[in-house]
Amino acid sequence: MISRSSSRSSWFAPSGAIATASPVPALLPGAVGFYFSFRVAIVLVTVRLFLRDAQTGVAAGLVCNYLLLIVIGFFSLGPAVCSLRSMVRGPVWWVLAFLAFSGASLLWSSTVSPAAAAAFWCAMAADVAIVMLLLRNGSAEETGQALMRGFIWGACAFAAIAWLLPAQSDLRLGDEELLGPNQIGYSCASAFFLAQYLMSRRSRLWGFPAAFLAITLLRSLSKTTIVAFIAAEAFILLRDRSMNRTRKLLLIGLALVILVAFQGLIASYYTIYTNAGSQAETLTGRLGIWAYFVAESLQQPWLGHGFHSVWKVVPPFGPFEARHAHNELLQQFYAYGLGGIILMAGLYGSVFRQIRRLPGGRIKTFFQGLLIFVLVRGLADTEPFDLSLPLWFVCLITPVLTQWAAQPHERQSARATTGPVPLVPLPEEPGP
Repeated sequence: MISRSSSRSSWFAPSGAIATASPVPALLPGAVGFYFSFRVAIVLVTVRLFLRDAQTGVAAGLVCNYLLLIVIGFFSLGPAVCSLRSMVRGPVWWVLAFLAFSGASLLWSSTVSPAAAAAFWCAMAADVAIVMLLLRNGSAEETGQALMRGFIWGACAFAAIAWLLPAQSDLRLGDEELLGPNQIGYSCASAFFLAQYLMSRRSRLWGFPAAFLAITLLRSLSKTTIVAFIAAEAFILLRDRSMNRTRKLLLIGLALVILVAFQGLIASYYTIYTNAGSQAETLTGRLGIWAYFVAESLQQPWLGHGFHSVWKVVPPFGPFEARHAHNELLQQFYAYGLGGIILMAGLYGSVFRQIRRLPGGRIKTFFQGLLIFVLVRGLADTEPFDLSLPLWFVCLITPVLTQWAAQPHERQSARATTGPVPLVPLPEEPGP
């Protein structure tokens, strides 16, 4: 029987370190990552390629989600590298609290369809369960990197589809009915950060996918995501001392060249944007959306309106139908009242504290930049159900952050011993 301390150590052990671990196929984490990034295009592919209705596409996405959970649950049966109980610490505790509160809100939600709301909540919970089961049966670093690789390729496939679509009336990428440019931009930016993390782990081949994703992000003309992306990357570029000045100047030069290449498109879009009046895409329209959600949130400030209480519930803003409040704090306040604000602040605060414990260096700078991206984007955009830093991703990075934070202590202990200390802790010998 694995003790509590040994299960904690084995969370970071290389694959194969514990012979009794359940065999999970190596391709499963990659398939999960691919699905997590590509699923935003499932409705579009279902409608435009297979000529089905949007409801069929939504149902197909949910079925894929549940099937993945069943498959991974099947392969996770038996002895595990790490117990689920040992994973519930720090940010993961807040993830579970958020899931519990949002699930309970289904009892008072003002949603149009309680059945649909329950299905979407189950899908969000399934994402977390999938990642937890993967971590239960493998090395956190290896599992995380495999999932990230799948996410990047899924985002590249999704981005390729976006390029094939005819431009929208405002010249941005996307589909007028089924796929917004903000979804494209957010998916590409998220995958870019994961590629950046893999490159920091000596995986250089991810430079080309990262460049393609960055160009697609710019082509999407998703303003909020681009501003958040620039803020985060500027922070990383200024603080990352592992990168020499020549390389930094080269990256800045390439960014300027790409920006100049798109200057005609940007100028045309700016003309359309400034003449769009009070449409929801403009600042005037966005202020109107925020004002509405503030007024409605104050009507039910303690428990909020519940899960999935925006779509088809909030009246249209002209031709625009909102799926969320376009501000993360307002979205949580509207959906879950004061409880939502506490949960959001607790989760982000817990992640921030874990990042702050990291030793100074490239990895700490990267995660700080990632958190800047999430927080800046949340000022003017968010997700309908999940947080801007997805719950499943918080579960994925928590053991990795814990591992990196523990390394200075390992090096300090190494000075007092004669033998070398491994990069990751090895499992302890089981007791009698």
